[in-house]
Amino acid sequence: MSGRLPRVLLATRIFVPEAAAATFRLRALVGALSTGADVAVVTAAEPPALRGTPQEELSAGPGRVAVSRWPVLRDATGYVRGYLPYLSFDLPLALRLLGARRPDVVVVEPPPTTGAVTRVVLAVRGLMSRPRVPYVYYAADVWSDATASMGAPAPVVTAMRLVERFALRGARDVVAVSEGVAERVRALAGDDAPVTVVPNGVDTDVFTPEGGRHPDAPDTPYLVYAGTASEWQGAEVFAEAMREVVRAEPGARLVFLGQGSSWPVLQRISRELPPGAVELRPLAPAEEAAAWQRGAAAALVSVKPGVGYDFAYPTKVVAALACGTPVVFAGPGPAAADVADHGLGQAVGYDVAQVAEAMVAALRRSREETPRDREARAARLVGWVHEHRSLAATARQAARVVLEGCP
Repeated sequence: MSGRLPRVLLATRIFVPEAAAATFRLRALVGALSTGADVAVVTAAEPPALRGTPQEELSAGPGRVAVSRWPVLRDATGYVRGYLPYLSFDLPLALRLLGARRPDVVVVEPPPTTGAVTRVVLAVRGLMSRPRVPYVYYAADVWSDATASMGAPAPVVTAMRLVERFALRGARDVVAVSEGVAERVRALAGDDAPVTVVPNGVDTDVFTPEGGRHPDAPDTPYLVYAGTASEWQGAEVFAEAMREVVRAEPGARLVFLGQGSSWPVLQRISRELPPGAVELRPLAPAEEAAAWQRGAAAALVSVKPGVGYDFAYPTKVVAALACGTPVVFAGPGPAAADVADHGLGQAVGYDVAQVAEAMVAALRRSREETPRDREARAARLVGWVHEHRSLAATARQAARVVLEGCP
């Protein structure tokens, strides 16, 4: 097998051009892998809103990158989320993996059902052609914990835990995005499970203070929430807080960019507020999201406590900071600690009154600071990201785990 680059296959329901934390992480991983391997990405067809988006160069060379897409079911917000959408990706994935050119290693992204399908298919292939192809499970979170915390029926939680344990135990390696996730992986898969912690980072070539504001951005100071808004994020706390914010700052504006299960609630609240106070916009490519963030008085990020994600570190935090924009963080977790300890914005409890107070303070600070103050603040925030959360550095760490043992 010498004389050729290793072959890596990535199985993921979400990939570029969708703007999500997983997309940024996997896009960077593919780039890092391509410096020493050929990469085949097996993923879903783009959501309707993003079809026709120009294809970007994914390889950092000399390896080749090939992307294979397949139609899937999506929920009302355009996201591959829910049992039927997952099955619409996982069932065809089994045939796609069986028919794929033999890789040296497979990387699989949650949900756990995708990991379980990958384990079974690679075992079947191993019966026909040895040695068995190993896989690396990229644990961005622990799905069975989240399922339990959201009140799912006991049989569903039990089934999800069994599937997740099966997927984790079959992996050659597990990459966890935080120590909290790593601890839960070991609790599920066993204390001897091979887990490497590689924190999420951000693409500092895309998320940067350089460049203009989005042309549709308000002329007055505004706030932005960029990314998925689902149960565990609880983004509706910011929309609810706008009831108090607009009383203190009548011209205040909050822009949501994204999708998720909270979208219907956000739409309802927006209709109850003064026109334009809350604007909901669809998913946007990373470059467009960065333009919104760099022009904002603050970026809003939340983790709803008690739903199984208290250990999460949303990439939204790092993306905003890389644009030179401070963060208002609502909720618990390591990101809240970073925001508070390093002066990256303001960390508050998941409480409407506290959130509203922080949002008003961010709007007023933005209006009052001088251009020199704004430039100094942006430079400090960007410097922290480059030192601690550069996506290029974290992607190289993950790529080393994936390629370990490859020819």
